[in-house]
Amino acid sequence: MSIKVQVRPNESLDSALRRFKRQCNYAGVFRLAKKAAYYEKPNEKRRREERERVRTIQKASRRRPRS
Repeated sequence: MSIKVQVRPNESLDSALRRFKRQCNYAGVFRLAKKAAYYEKPNEKRRREERERVRTIQKASRRRPRS
């Protein structure tokens, strides 16, 4: 996975770095690095994934218009 950001003319380095960090976040680089930082036991992984599923279901139900 390679993320590239070309600095635009008259663009400050700070804003280019901000765009780079945003692209890394969207690509899931930070999530992968955090996940690989330590071993996650299978039951912890199962519990985390279940919490994530519940969270996405709840978020989707809030977005859906009531009919």
